[in-house]
Amino acid sequence: MTRQAVWAVVTGMYDAYTRGDRAGIDRLLHPEATIFDSAAPDLITSRAQLDKVRDARPTDGPEESGVTAYDEVVDVWGDTALARYLLRVDYVTGQSETVRTTTVLRRSDDEWLIVHVHENSL
Repeated sequence: MTRQAVWAVVTGMYDAYTRGDRAGIDRLLHPEATIFDSAAPDLITSRAQLDKVRDARPTDGPEESGVTAYDEVVDVWGDTALARYLLRVDYVTGQSETVRTTTVLRRSDDEWLIVHVHENSL
């Protein structure tokens, strides 16, 4: 059940992303979460930096039609969890991109929050 709860947080983040729901994503991120975003060269260490990366995403590139996380491997040690998975980004053009991703979560007050995401485009 715990692995399923962790995976539900990860997939919930991508569901919120697909809906364009920043607040929904942010609710799943620890306030001090760090992120290596596949579209940014530097480690994101604050919500302000994350918003800057979000705001800088091009609007004239190929439009995404969906994202799917799959082939997950989830391990849990007490209040720490590690999820490794592939993320397929589909575009309306019919093309897709695969992103190898690692997400670290921590349980606090019976709630799993994402503390780090590392994305690497393949």
